[in-house]
Amino acid sequence: MPHRRVLCLWFPRFDAEIHLRRHKNTAHTMPFGIVQQTGTQQVLYSLNTAASALGLYCGQPLRDALAMAPQLQTTRHTPSRSKQHLMALARWAGQYSPWVALSIPDGLNLDITGCAHLFGGEEALITDIQTRCLQMGLSVRCGLADTLGAAWAISRYSGQTSERPHSGDAIDQEARATRARAAKRRSWERGGTARAYEQTLQSAQSIIPIGQARKMLCDLPAAALRIEPQTVEHLSRLGLRCIGDILEQPRTALARRFGKDLILRLDQALGSCPEPLSPLKDVPHFGVRLSFPEPIGTTPDIIAGFDKIAPTLCEKLKQHGQGVRLLQVEASLTDGTLQTLKIGLAQPTHDPDKIRPLLLLKVDDIDPGFGIDMLRLVALHCEPVHSHQHSGHMHASEQARQTHVANQDAIADLVGRLGTRVGLEAITCVHPSDSHIPEKSAQIRSAAWSKLAPSWPQTPNMRPIVAWPPEALNVPPVTTPPAVFRWRNQTCTIHKAFGPERIAPEWWFDDPNWRTGQRDYWRVLCENGYMLWIYYAHGGSLSAGWFCQGSFL
Repeated sequence: MPHRRVLCLWFPRFDAEIHLRRHKNTAHTMPFGIVQQTGTQQVLYSLNTAASALGLYCGQPLRDALAMAPQLQTTRHTPSRSKQHLMALARWAGQYSPWVALSIPDGLNLDITGCAHLFGGEEALITDIQTRCLQMGLSVRCGLADTLGAAWAISRYSGQTSERPHSGDAIDQEARATRARAAKRRSWERGGTARAYEQTLQSAQSIIPIGQARKMLCDLPAAALRIEPQTVEHLSRLGLRCIGDILEQPRTALARRFGKDLILRLDQALGSCPEPLSPLKDVPHFGVRLSFPEPIGTTPDIIAGFDKIAPTLCEKLKQHGQGVRLLQVEASLTDGTLQTLKIGLAQPTHDPDKIRPLLLLKVDDIDPGFGIDMLRLVALHCEPVHSHQHSGHMHASEQARQTHVANQDAIADLVGRLGTRVGLEAITCVHPSDSHIPEKSAQIRSAAWSKLAPSWPQTPNMRPIVAWPPEALNVPPVTTPPAVFRWRNQTCTIHKAFGPERIAPEWWFDDPNWRTGQRDYWRVLCENGYMLWIYYAHGGSLSAGWFCQGSFL
């Protein structure tokens, strides 16, 4: 069985270089940085080579950075987008090993056990990765070792020298009168200075031979053990600046003073404690394409192409128990251009008979130009689709199926077709809401992303067909409906009045529309034919009065 080998890839300028790669119109020679909000200030999160050459560094406040380099261009850090790009890079790294894991936020871990010989050896594999990353515009540092901890350390700290922190605990910083006592307290050599930890590995030495992890890690700084910065600072104050310095100390004393995390990280780096490498879960990709031997350009040919690949896509979705909610149509033209169209569905489905009518509605939007070389369907957004249990006998099963189609599928198909024409966001539906406030008794939701209301609660009193914000009526402040009132420049004479229905405001919520206090609603029939919904507000933070809020006709 081959010995385990782990390769760590670290991209020190990942976010900045990914942004410059996406925005090709931006000059790579100008200083550029990614800014992250930390507390009450903005700090630099990632820098390109031009920005680092000006003396800027990650973690520097943006105000200080702009004072040093006024020409610095910045943008805000987006963690979700950064992880998305790192996931794409992990899929690219799958060509070197099937065992790839993320090292958030700017690294990848690969288990290349038994894979290096396919690329001509470990050195040839690392050289190939570095060459390909350089072609993609990404800076990369590689570390290869027997353990994940050792590979992580060598990739990030190989060839780097750490500045010695200024601390009064260091022997060479104490007064001469106290050096003798300091030497008795802790000294590498009586009367001498601390061990020179600046002698680190060369940058070209990114491979630790099998069984040489302890020897190669001794000269690396303590931060290479993946421990907390506070622990690194505490170790440095005690003169333990290198991993070799820590290895010379009693394990019991280290565990008692710094906790078990330091000992665990040390054992993981040296291989004494196993550290598993969990690869990324294989996310299925739902996409099919059809290439043509000769370019096509007529509508029947395009429809025939859709009829050939749509069932294949639906079969892949069905095997994984998924249904498409957002479908993308891609047409590759002979002139090298790509046309894309998106189709949204009201409910997830893997039925080609429901997808085909939506594709036919979008066929006219495809301009074939001089011909189409390839058609492609991609399910951009999918949701689980659960199978329905059949009824006990054939008649009941058929009846249940027809009821389900009539109540749910037919409306969903209608919403999908309308959404293809005008957009799914333009189609809404009304759902009941549990509130005694009239204007809050219903909610407007997107028809594509919400189910139909099974039933509407019955109210003891009638509600108007059309409602609007309260409109003040010019009548005397009496508690009973007036005989005559002015509404919208019209004189209305009440023929009959039904009520009152008293509704109190929500005392736990300060609604500006209900600052007139509790209301007495009346349904009044006017002689001019209007049947209005009026109420008398008893007054609160605002004055009392009569208002009109809806109409029943």
